[in-house]
Amino acid sequence: MTQAAHHHSHRPHGHAQWLLLLLLLGLCYGVAAVGGTAAADAGSTYASLDRPAWAPPSWLFGPVWTVLYATIAVSAWLVLRGRAPAHVRADATAWGTQLLLNLAWTPLFFGANRYGLAFLDICLLLGALGVTMLLFRRRSRAAFLLLVPYALWTLYAAALNLAIWQLNA
Repeated sequence: MTQAAHHHSHRPHGHAQWLLLLLLLGLCYGVAAVGGTAAADAGSTYASLDRPAWAPPSWLFGPVWTVLYATIAVSAWLVLRGRAPAHVRADATAWGTQLLLNLAWTPLFFGANRYGLAFLDICLLLGALGVTMLLFRRRSRAAFLLLVPYALWTLYAAALNLAIWQLNA
């Protein structure tokens, strides 16, 4: 498909594209809201844990995740917009899987205080995110790059999760 034909195929679905972006943002911030509910007392819980010296202050998590959830949504939007669902099934499945694993982490870590199970979850999340990034890279370099900060933060969070699990066992 030529570049011109490729761009033309997006035009008839202009409103649908923006609705898709709103849906994806809604899904991501819905995950944030569930996480916020599950971690209502996360600040005090986090403060009460033995943490490694390199642990960030609790106030940093909110702003970081607010930005990351936007990049996660826009990344998916760049891949999914204007494409038939059958053509992006693997991409959408991988993206949805990493988002569900992301959703599960906060209730496991803060809600249930299951640091080992939370670490398993975040390792699975990193795997699903890696698959998502590889799939997205075939469709859009920008979509791939938008997930890099998320992957780096999640890797850091996994190391922090492991350290907290070991220090508080």
